[in-house]
Amino acid sequence: TMQPSKEAAYDLTGQTCYMTACKTFRVVPASYFLQHMQNSTLVMMHRGLGPQGTKALAVPLVTNTSILRLNLRDNWMEGMGGAAIAEMLKGNCYITEVDLSNNNLEVYGAKAIAGMLKENSTLVSLILSGNHFTDRSTEHLCPALITNTKLQHLDLSYNALGESAGEHLGDALSENTGLRSLNLAWNCIRQKGAAMLANGLGENVFLRILDLSFNGFGKEGASALGQALKENNVLEELNIRYNITIFAVFFLCTVCNQIGRNPILNAGCYGILKSVQDNPDSALETLDFSDITVSRDFEDLYTAVKEIFPLFACLFRLKDICCTGKLFLSICTEPAGKPVFADIGPI
Repeated sequence: TMQPSKEAAYDLTGQTCYMTACKTFRVVPASYFLQHMQNSTLVMMHRGLGPQGTKALAVPLVTNTSILRLNLRDNWMEGMGGAAIAEMLKGNCYITEVDLSNNNLEVYGAKAIAGMLKENSTLVSLILSGNHFTDRSTEHLCPALITNTKLQHLDLSYNALGESAGEHLGDALSENTGLRSLNLAWNCIRQKGAAMLANGLGENVFLRILDLSFNGFGKEGASALGQALKENNVLEELNIRYNITIFAVFFLCTVCNQIGRNPILNAGCYGILKSVQDNPDSALETLDFSDITVSRDFEDLYTAVKEIFPLFACLFRLKDICCTGKLFLSICTEPAGKPVFADIGPI
């Protein structure tokens, strides 16, 4: 009989391993995976893998050395499937970016991912958006964020994180040394939770980008956030759209970016810009008021601020003589001429 070649015997591609796993878990092999398992980027979104299909996929990925970026968005893998991917990432030391968004991982999946983060030292980016995570999920995830120093980008947007989650995340932020960007948009972090999260931000000296939009921070959260921004001098981009009112906005007059679509009107915008003018040490580069109509007085103040901070940029709508909103855009540029900020939002 013909002897199998060394390549077949050692299954260098992982195809034989995957086919065997599919038989074990009684699923149909994904031909796309077989064709692309040697690529550096594997994108398998909307494939309907389910828990069993995900388990089969995870088996050859443990020893795969080609795939560096893994996108399994929207495969309804649920907690069991998420746990299989988490277990795989404990053994794989090549994958640096993972997208598990919209997979209904829930608390079971969050617990498994937390266990992985305590052991994995390769993962740099992790997207967990839209997984029905709750406050209980953060009870597992946040301690892992304290011990993990390699993960730089984490997306927890579009979940159901509430007040308790804000407290857990605040504790994690105060001690985390790895994260550079954190997305918490479209959650329910409010009141005391918002304040605790802000307090954690004040103690963090590593985070550069934070998205808190669509959380309903309110006055209590805005007040704590304003105080945190006085202590934090490293944050470069902060998105707090759809969170605060004019009564809270004056607490946020130091380094806020992307504040549009909050009901702060011209007076609030003027107050924020005035605080920039009054702070000679301001590191603020941009303000986005593109969804708010402002007065000529605001434009005059902006001109004065530009004389003090030539590289500062602000986006706003100026009400003209005909009482119609007209978008005025001013963008500061780097020496190379590339825009520092050019998000003008809906017009």
